[in-house]
Parts: sequence; structure tokens; C-alpha cells
Amino acid sequence: MREKLKQFQEYRERMNETILDSGNKEIQRFFALDKNAYKEGALSTETKELLGLVASFVLRCNDCVTYHLLRCVEVGHTNEQLYEAFNVALVVGGSIIIPHLRKAVDTLEEIREE
Repeated sequence: MREKLKQFQEYRERMNETILDSGNKEIQRFFALDKNAYKEGALSTETKELLGLVASFVLRCNDCVTYHLLRCVEVGHTNEQLYEAFNVALVVGGSIIIPHLRKAVDTLEEIREE
């Protein structure tokens, strides 16, 4: 995996572990809640990852967009499906999403190069 994405994943994993090792039960519960939200249920994991991606765009969190892009590719979404999700995010979030869209497309190209 390209160095930038590798560093992102390593940093995320290391910091999540540090945070969870703090022993704070409320933080641990929130992390568990987040993890469980993306499990199969009435909606598939694939659908939930797209929802997470769109929400991340609207909230303008590039780290979250990167994480959900990695997960979306991992669960099998095509570029066509991702671009439709990008469009939903743009419609919901407005033009302020465009800089995040640029970064997401760049990140997606990096992921696909692997």
C-alpha cells in the first residue's frame, strides 16, 4: 500500500489502541458502538459503509472519508458506486464538499493502484 495510506492506517490503529488502553469505559463503549453500527443487520455492511462515507463527507472529516473509502473498497464497491455516493454527499453537503471530494478521488486512485 502506498506510504501515505499505510501511515494513515498505522497511526489510526496505534492511536485507537492507546485510547482504548486508557481504561475509560465510556470511550470504550463508544468505540464498540461505532464498530457494531457497521455489522450486518437489516442493512448490509456494504450499505452502511456507503452511509458512513456520505456522512463523513457532509461532516467534512477527511480522515473519516479515507477510512470509509478503504472499507468501501474492502467490501467490494466499484468506482461507479462510489461516485454515486460522492454525488449524494455533494447534493446533501453542497459546494463546500468539493475540496473533500478532490481529496477523496485522489485517495481512491491511490487505493486502486494497489
